[in-house]
Amino acid sequence: MRIAIVGSGYVGLVTGACFADMGHEVTLVDNDPKKLAALEAGECPIHEKFLPELLQRHQGNKLRYSGDLAGAARVSDAVFIAVGTPPTDQGDADLSYVESVAREISGSIDGFKLIVEKSTVPVYTSEWVRKIILRNGVRAEAFGVASNPEFLREGTAVTDFLYPDRIVVGVDDERSADLMRRIYAPLANGEYYKHADAIPHALGESAAPPPLLVTSTKSAELIKHACNAFLAMKISFINAVASVCESVGADVGEVRRGIGLDSRIGPRFLNPGVGYGGSCFPKDLMAFRSVAREYGYEFGLLDEVIRINEDQRQRFLRKVRSALWTLRGKRLAVLGLAFKGGTDDIRESPAILIIEQLLKEGCRVVAFDPAAMDRAKETLSSSVEYAPDSYSAAQGADALLILTEWEEFAQLDLSRLAEALRYPIVIDGRNLYDPATMAAHGFTYYSVGRSPVTAEEADAPVVQAGGRRRAEKHA
Repeated sequence: MRIAIVGSGYVGLVTGACFADMGHEVTLVDNDPKKLAALEAGECPIHEKFLPELLQRHQGNKLRYSGDLAGAARVSDAVFIAVGTPPTDQGDADLSYVESVAREISGSIDGFKLIVEKSTVPVYTSEWVRKIILRNGVRAEAFGVASNPEFLREGTAVTDFLYPDRIVVGVDDERSADLMRRIYAPLANGEYYKHADAIPHALGESAAPPPLLVTSTKSAELIKHACNAFLAMKISFINAVASVCESVGADVGEVRRGIGLDSRIGPRFLNPGVGYGGSCFPKDLMAFRSVAREYGYEFGLLDEVIRINEDQRQRFLRKVRSALWTLRGKRLAVLGLAFKGGTDDIRESPAILIIEQLLKEGCRVVAFDPAAMDRAKETLSSSVEYAPDSYSAAQGADALLILTEWEEFAQLDLSRLAEALRYPIVIDGRNLYDPATMAAHGFTYYSVGRSPVTAEEADAPVVQAGGRRRAEKHA
């Protein structure tokens, strides 16, 4: 099928590349000439596994770039809207870009056209898109509107798209439903997975065709917000549990495993740390709360999820102060700038927010991140220094802070790290190491939801269930 995707941001670029790999003819539309020129030159603007390969594989064939929205829409069977919906000062989603696209598409509808919301939008957005197009003189039978929320995780977005848990399609008429089924047929019928050059599953597993769930547009819009809110709630819940563990001397790792083995709960999103961030959870929670309030429901649970997340950063800063007493003049090595491992995205990154607070308190910060340093330089104070690797960052530092769960940060040479640091103090905001192992290597080690340990405790027995002694390094 012929598909136009409006917006070459994170969602639009991944969606376009994946649709092209599924065999569709895709035109990616953006109003930024610099972005288009960079894409035409073969540049990949975001750090995302498999995306550069897909862009290179299909550019000029199944995937083209254009600044002409009207022209691209006119020759397409479906137009996916993937523009930004940033939060307003009141926490609502700013839908002005969505409205602008809907208005411009209206002049290009000369046969049946399906308009698909791909951006994360509040409930009733599909109705407003329909009203805008009707107000611009298009007959109701000449177009359909669908909601097709994305469930992409940064760092694994391509495999998330091609190997989804489910495909959600919100429509209010059968013609639109049929078009959406045709678009996703290569995944839903399993044909894509038979191709020799198909992108492999992230876990190396054989692929089963995902279920395609057809709902109303309102239900699809709510599914996306409710899903992100629930996942954020799991993160805030385990962080609150971690705070209790610290108070009573329990180990949140053991508690987390006990909770996660319950099949009704599962282990995913139960990793304590410095809080969630990124472009989705903070924005979507505020928008969901705002929509609920607008329609008469005070969603107090979301208020508490947000509060716990914000408090988690402050609790981590208190750990830093506890470890170092005073902060002014201290040289701190920071590992991690992205909001999570596997991406260069620093939007709402807890690492960035913590660094900004440390700078206000007079610290000197030397940072390293495998992918996000260029983006961080655009945001952080020029006083922040950047190192070429973890050990260079740690050289001569008063303490090391781990703020992002990159895999390589969980595999450091601990002896080399101890030699590099001025004082062997590690404050781990992602629980990448076992406390007993860190103490055995001479570190004073602070983590989340576990008691701090010092080198003096290295010889103390570590008693597990069944009386066995164990000192385990884990990622």
